This record gives sequence, structure tokens and C-alpha cells, in this order.
Amino acid sequence: MKSELVTPSHLARKAVVYIRQSTPHQVVSNQESLRLQYALRQRARELGWREAAIDVIDADLGLSGASIAQRNGFKELVGRVGLSEVGLILSIDVTRLARNCTDWYPLLDICGLRGCLIADRDGVYDPGTPNGRLLLGLKGSISELELHTIRSRLTAGLLAKAERGELAVMLPIGLMRDPSGVVVKDPDMAVQGRLGLVFQLFLQLRSVAKVMRALNERDLELPRRDRYGDLCWTRATLAAVAAILKNPAYAGAFVYGRTRFRPPKREGALPQKAPRPMEEWRIVVKDRYPAYIDWPIYEKIRSVIRDNRAEYMRIKTRGAPRNGELLLHGIAWCARCGHKMYVRYKGGGEYVCNHLRTQEGQPTCQHIRAAHIDAAVGDAFLTALAPAELDALSRSRRVQQQTNNALRSSAERELERKRYTAALAERQFNRADPDNRLVASELERRWEAALNDVRAAEEALARQTPPKAITQVAIARSSTTRSSASPAASRRYGVTRLSRMRIARRCCDVSSKRSFSTAVSATWPWLGSSGGEAP
Repeated sequence: MKSELVTPSHLARKAVVYIRQSTPHQVVSNQESLRLQYALRQRARELGWREAAIDVIDADLGLSGASIAQRNGFKELVGRVGLSEVGLILSIDVTRLARNCTDWYPLLDICGLRGCLIADRDGVYDPGTPNGRLLLGLKGSISELELHTIRSRLTAGLLAKAERGELAVMLPIGLMRDPSGVVVKDPDMAVQGRLGLVFQLFLQLRSVAKVMRALNERDLELPRRDRYGDLCWTRATLAAVAAILKNPAYAGAFVYGRTRFRPPKREGALPQKAPRPMEEWRIVVKDRYPAYIDWPIYEKIRSVIRDNRAEYMRIKTRGAPRNGELLLHGIAWCARCGHKMYVRYKGGGEYVCNHLRTQEGQPTCQHIRAAHIDAAVGDAFLTALAPAELDALSRSRRVQQQTNNALRSSAERELERKRYTAALAERQFNRADPDNRLVASELERRWEAALNDVRAAEEALARQTPPKAITQVAIARSSTTRSSASPAASRRYGVTRLSRMRIARRCCDVSSKRSFSTAVSATWPWLGSSGGEAP
């Protein structure tokens, strides 16, 4: 059926059928809607266009109409209308063209300027006339409102389920759902043991990179999910270790809203996901999953990871302890201006406050030799620790023994897992037809690779010496030896520079002030006490 709006000038140009469905799932499932959209070619023929003058644009199948970003088909359509190549645009509904008035009205303006008609299943409209523009404008506004209504309903249902902790989200490795939908731990004890080892190592080493190196030095792989969601074992990386330590599901908590979308930095780019701080997480439901660690330990881990980032200028953190000579790297503050003091090794170790110099061009606030400050803080720490030295040493030795036992247990489980893999490869090779060399040679190669992995795991286990048992007599003898020594000797007894730096930053922050004479005063507030001061 022809329309009185169609003129010979329109018929002299192309008729374009625009086809779009919002998601790939709709493209596969909603086949009837797809057939109706392709059937608009018949509608164009009824309006007077020849078959050769009808084009179909279906490049936007599976893309949302909320924005023109990534919609190359819509951009092509607008460009062809602007070049006066199109006399009629056909769509099953205006919602197929745009779900956003920001994109809809510019199309109406271009169509009205170039004399292009727009048609849907209800009729033909001329955007160049007041009545046509009014009707198309109302259809576009209703389409945009419909999108917001659908989205708000879906979001409300999703949030209601998330607030109960019942929203089915992707679980990390080590957690799985049974047939009834209840979340349980992975029955593989190797997976459970390796995840527990990661948390135990971090609580001792207090650095993601050190945990990664400790695992790789002992050839202990991490359980991960492959692209299909199945369990696989891979070499530890910084990203893998950090993902395990930062995931609240291992603390038994269901969390929704850990990330947010940042607006794109350039036009046409997609929004980027960015993590939210813990205090801004939208929904937190504790005790929903079986936990590997409790919630206070998880908060402690997140706090340590955050403090390890050396970003004083932005978030005022101290950074992880480095392998330097100076004891107070990252925790020394200037008592004059209140800014962080940096270390400088040129010409001897010293603490330098050059924040005002680098940021505002002012003279250096102060610089102080580190030897006397480090010695005073170290002696004060050992003096404060003396009453509880025996208990502290006992706890430290027991923690070290537990870590060694966990590492050896993980190595034994790793060897057991690789022996099973080798036995499975052997059974597969024995079942193969010897005459089928293409299959038999590949199975033989897999068996040989599994045997090499077993030998490597046995060598790694042999390199780990069994930990010695700790007795109270040994602890008392060690404590007596330490107590009889001078503070300087005790500071050197079995404690590395990195360990002393780690202990210092866990116990105090130091502020120093130089008077206009040559005198220097330093104060250090101990955690849980009034602190100390030394001239």
C-alpha cells in the first residue's frame, strides 16, 4: 500500500531497511523478530521501490541502542542520509534506530534537511513537517522512557536479591556450588591447602611480590580457572596472588558493587571498570560462604596491601620496606613541616625532608644523619621488648614452624597431584592402539611430560629440609643468650635489615626536628604506649 508522502524524488533514491537486536542472545533466540525485520523489504516494494533500490543494514545485530558507540551500521545510515543517498528509512519500530533522544533528534534533523522519510509498522512519517516531527519525537521519548523503565525494574530485582546474598555470581577458585545451589568449598584438598598457604605466607611476609616469589622458588603452582571455568594449575603471578588476597569471598562474605564504571577518556571508547574502596562497597553480606579466613584478617590483609603502595603524595601511604641500609625508610616524618622524609645514601645515609623543595621550590627543610637516629630507635625498641622477649620469641618460632610445615605439606600435595597426572597419562597410553601412531605418539609425549613434572616436584620437595622441633629449652637458651648480649648485638642476632625495618614500621612512626643549632631531637610513638624521645 502506497503513501501520499512518497514522491518521485524519494523513489529516485535508496530505501534502507535498518535491522538491530540488542544482545547476541536475542539474535540467537528471537528468530521471529529477526524475520519480521527482514520482511520490511516487502514493505518497501509496496511503497514503490524497486528490489535493486532496497538496501539492508544489519551490522548492529547484538548491539544495544542506548548509545551510538560501536554501532557502525547506524553511523553508516546517518552518513548516507547526509549525502542525500537515502529516500526512506524502514525499521520495525523506532526503538531499533535509537533508544536515546540525544541520538534520535539529530537523525530527525538530518532527515528533515535532506527530505528523507522514516517508516515503521504503523505508518510513514516526514520529519520535515511539524506533524511528522511531533509524532516521531513522541515515539523517541517513549522509547527512551521504556529503556529506563525496563532497566530500573531489572536493577531493583537484582539489588533485592543481592541484599539477601542470594545473587548467583561467579565464585572464585576454591568455592563451588553443589547441585542444590549451596556454596561449598572445593573438595580438592590440594586447592584448599594452596589457598590457605597463600594467606599464611602473606601474613608472615606482608608483601604480594614476596608471596609470589616464595611460591615460585618452591615450584608451587596456584589453582586458577581456564577460559571454560575448569580447574587448572599455573605459575604464580602478581595478579593471581593479589586476586586471591583481595577477594572477600574467601572471608565468607558476599559483596556486590566492588567496581564502578569510569567515563571514557576519549570519544567512542568504552567505559572502564575501576575498583571502589572497601568503605564504598554497595552491599556486603557476611557469613554467606564457607570461609578460608575470618573477616578481621581479611581487613588486615587489605590494609597491609594498601599501605604497601608507595603513594605518599596521593593517599599518604608508607610503602613496603625496601632492601636499604636505613631502618626508618618510609616511616620518618619531619616535625617542622609535617611531611614525609626520604632517604639519601649519597655521602652516607641520612633522612632528608625535601618535599617543600620539590613541590614549591623552597629550600630543603632539614637533613639528618641516620646512624644515631637508627641506633636510638633500635635500642629503645629492644628495651621495650625485653619484658616480653621470651613470649615474643616463642610465638615467632612457632609461626615460622607452622609456615615451614605448610610449605612442605603443599609440596607433598603437589607431588601427589603430579603423580596422579602421570599415572593417568600412563593408563591413557596403555589403552591406545599401538598401530594408531598419531594418537599413541601424542599420548606418549604427554606421559613423558608428566614424568618430568614428577621428577621436578620430587627435587623441589627434597630441597626443603624438614623443620626442627621447637622446645622450651631451646627457646630459653636462645633468650638467655640474647639477654646477656648488648642491645647492638641483640639487634644483629639473627635479624636481617629487612626484618628490622618491618618490625619498626609495625611499631612506630618517627618524627625528627633539628633546631637552628646542631642539636637534633627525635620522637617515636609506640603503638599502644606513649612512645619515646631521644636527643
